[in-house]
Amino acid sequence: MRNFVAFLLALAALAVLAAYASLFTVYQTRQALVVRLGEPIRIITEPGLYVKAPIVDTVITVDNRILDLENAAQEVFASDQRRLVIDAFARYRIIDVLKFYKTVNNIDGANARLSSLLTAALRRVLAKVTLIQVVRDDRAMLMGRVREELDHEARDFGIEVVDVRIRHADLPDQNSQAVYLRMQTERQQKAASIRGEGSQKNQEIRAKADRDVTVLLAEAQSRGEQIRGEGDAERNRIFADAYGKDADFFGFYRSMQAYEAGLRSGDTRLVLRPDSDFFKYFGNPSGKQTPKESAKDAPKLP
Repeated sequence: MRNFVAFLLALAALAVLAAYASLFTVYQTRQALVVRLGEPIRIITEPGLYVKAPIVDTVITVDNRILDLENAAQEVFASDQRRLVIDAFARYRIIDVLKFYKTVNNIDGANARLSSLLTAALRRVLAKVTLIQVVRDDRAMLMGRVREELDHEARDFGIEVVDVRIRHADLPDQNSQAVYLRMQTERQQKAASIRGEGSQKNQEIRAKADRDVTVLLAEAQSRGEQIRGEGDAERNRIFADAYGKDADFFGFYRSMQAYEAGLRSGDTRLVLRPDSDFFKYFGNPSGKQTPKESAKDAPKLP
C-alpha cells in the first residue's frame, strides 16, 4: 500500500514537471520562435499561454518594441571634400522573427550588422552633398534618405528601420580650431573696421561741434557788441537829454562821478591847481566861481 502511494506521488510529481516544462508564456512586449532540435517550427506573435514539447522544443523570445541602435561617431567626407564627424543613431523593430533568427540570431548580432550598415549608408548619402547641406540646409531630407537605404538593407534580417537621426555633425578637432581662428580673425577685422568708422564719426562730430561753437561764439560776440553799442548810444542819448534839460545838474553829476573814481581810498595822488575846475564844487556847490576868484582870474590892465 505504501509503495502504491509513493508511486502515485512520484507520478504526480512527474506530471507537474512535465506540465511545467511544456507550458510557456509570451508577454505583450515579446514574440516567440519555437525551435525543435535546431529547426524552427512555429512563430508566435500574440501574447498568451502556449504549449511546447518538453526537452526537444526550445522557445526563443525577442522584443517586439522599438529598439535603439547607438552608432559610434564616424568621420565621413562631403562632396566638397570637407571632413565631418557624424554622430548618428537609429531605431528599429523586428518584424520577421524567423528571418531574424536565421540571419543575426540575437539582438547583439543585429546591432553589429546594423551599425556597419548605418555607417555605410551615411558615407554613401553624405558623399553626394556639401557640408552646408549636412549642417544646415537639407539635414532632415538627408536623414530620411539614410533611413530608406538602411531600411532596405535591414529587411534581409527581418528588421524594419523606423528612424535615423544625426545627433551631431561637426568638423574634426583640427579643422574646428582652424575655423574658430578664421572666425576670430574675421570678427577682429570687423571690430577694427567698426572702431575705425566710429573714430571717423567721432572726429566728424567733434569737428562739427567745434565749428558750431565757433559760429555761436562769433554770433554771440557780434550780438553782444551790437547790444553794447546800442546801450552806449542809448546812454549818450540819455546824457544828452539830461544835459539839455539841466546843464548845471549834469555837470554836477559828472563831477561827482569823477570824484568817486579819482578820490578812492588808497595812495592815489592828484597834482592839480587848487582853483582847477576839478575842484570847483568844493568851493561853491553851484560850481560857479566867486567874484573874488573872477577878479583874480581877470586880465590886468597895463
